[in-house]
Amino acid sequence: HQVKGRNEALIVYASAASSNTDSIPNIVYHNGWASNGGMRNGNSYYGIQLPLGPALGGPLFFAHYSFLGINPNSLTDVYANYFTQNTAHTQINYNYCIANPKGFNGYSNLVWGLTASDEQNGYSAHAPDNDNGTISPTAAISSLPYTPVESMNALKFFYYTLGDKLWKEYGFIDAFNLTNVWFADSFLAIDQGPQIVMIENYRSDLLWNLFMSCPEVKRGMKQLGFQSPNL
Repeated sequence: HQVKGRNEALIVYASAASSNTDSIPNIVYHNGWASNGGMRNGNSYYGIQLPLGPALGGPLFFAHYSFLGINPNSLTDVYANYFTQNTAHTQINYNYCIANPKGFNGYSNLVWGLTASDEQNGYSAHAPDNDNGTISPTAAISSLPYTPVESMNALKFFYYTLGDKLWKEYGFIDAFNLTNVWFADSFLAIDQGPQIVMIENYRSDLLWNLFMSCPEVKRGMKQLGFQSPNL
């Protein structure tokens, strides 16, 4: 199965290029990940142009997982500015929830964020094109570097207003659905972890600085054609 973008797996190519023994050439990145430019989008949604990825951006974990370590600030290649990409993706998700075209209970500028998480009857990669009313706190909170005001407003609403319906012994529960009056009893590490890391990246760039300081990463990402003052 070939790993193609645009999704959460950019880190796979960055890691492969950074190998000291079996580094991949940039043609693998362009032909594989970028599908020779096929991952480009360029359309506008809610007045926001989306450089890459599927219509309406897809689930928000696309903007989180690879970028727990890879610093998107001023990161560019021939396809995109990745801070612009991730911010646009997040703003589209936010504006979709405010528009709330399916009329779910609770969606607002304070209750937003669609990404992969548990749901009432299983698990799904929630997104504007796969929306059943399930909000995942990790979606807005892990987006703090991209939408600091909107994300902080959501975090405060989750904590202070929804309170102990969402906040439990391990932090925020994985997801909730106000239309179905359902609250998860689960905590998924793959959703809890990005919240912690992206809060700290927003505060101090700590994890970004550590990852991007690695000589192998600098060499590998430059080899793929990335440019950044952090490389």
